[in-house]
Parts: sequence; structure tokens; C-alpha cells
Amino acid sequence: MDSIVDALNNAYQEFVGAVASTLEAKEASGGQVTVATDAALENLKQKWELFRVACDQAEEFVESVKLRIGSECLVDEATGSVAGKPGQSVTPGLPPISAVRLEQMSKAVRWLVIELQQGSGSAGNLSMPQHSSAPFDARFHEDSAQ
Repeated sequence: MDSIVDALNNAYQEFVGAVASTLEAKEASGGQVTVATDAALENLKQKWELFRVACDQAEEFVESVKLRIGSECLVDEATGSVAGKPGQSVTPGLPPISAVRLEQMSKAVRWLVIELQQGSGSAGNLSMPQHSSAPFDARFHEDSAQ
């Protein structure tokens, strides 16, 4: 994470420096287009693109961390791992399910989302593809025994 922050900071500093150089070149030329102003503008354009790339990389990192944290929290909630942590109150609700069961349900939801995005899913025809390792069973009978 430190490298991403450093890269973003460096790209920002270089961009700000290029802005300053461009303004100085424009002022020195009296507002006229010169070789120096063209070079300063080209440098500014390059620094702007590098700054955008650094921002995009930082955003991708933040999104991946958010997804990972969300997945870990979902697994903790679903498997009941949260209840065992000290200092947290246990709230009554659905009984915990197995991690295997959670993974099966997660895969089923992903397949449904993919089908809907591709336009092949409809209210009467929402079925999970048959190439999964275990068939999806919407009933929770095995979870009640845990």
C-alpha cells in the first residue's frame, strides 16, 4: 500500500511541477505560442496522463481491498465466526451456515448475475449452469444440523 501512496504522491508532485512550468513558460513568452510553451504543454500533458494512471491504480487497489474486506465480513457473518470474537454482542438471527454452503450460494448468485447481464435470464428461466462441481440446492436442510 505504501508504494501505491508513494507513486500517487510522486505523480501528483510531478503534475503540479509541470503546471507551474507551463505557467512560467506562458508568462515568459508574453502569452505567445513558442517552442518553450509547446514543450511545457506537452510535458504537462504527459504528467497529467501519468497522474491519471496513478489515480486509477490507487482506485483499483482501494476497490480490491473493499471487496476482500466485504467477502471476509460476509464469511464471518455467515459462518458465525463473528459471534466468537470477544467484546461483541451476539444477536439472535439466522443460524450460521457452512463455508462450503456459502461458497455454493455465492457461485449460484454470480451465475445468475452473469445470465441477467447477458440477457439470457428471465423470471421463469433462472437456472444455474450444470458445470458446477456440486448441484445447487436452495433448501437449507444440511445447515440446520450444524
